[in-house]
Amino acid sequence: MKIYHNPRCRKSRETLAILEENGIKPKIILYLEDSPTQKELKEIISLLNIKPKDLLRKTEPVYKELIKGKELSDSQLIKYMAQNPKLIERPIVIKNKKAIIGRPPENVLELI
Repeated sequence: MKIYHNPRCRKSRETLAILEENGIKPKIILYLEDSPTQKELKEIISLLNIKPKDLLRKTEPVYKELIKGKELSDSQLIKYMAQNPKLIERPIVIKNKKAIIGRPPENVLELI
């Protein structure tokens, strides 16, 4: 199991705590420091069974600057997320071929 984690995010910390309380020690990926590639993002989006736009944090200033109000393709959105990882919704937990977004953190229980 792995978690794309931002330790400064309360929801991300809560999701990690739920995993640890259940005896799970996931691989922690600090995605703001170790940004997923475009290929990795495509795989994550596929595992989540969502569209790239559904993985965007629309409250981020970089979203308003680069994306808001523009007609962009899925590949363009993925490219922006790879270049600006703050745009990626968090936390993302992956186990085998399933993934969830930990919002709310209790969503992670689906993978346990």
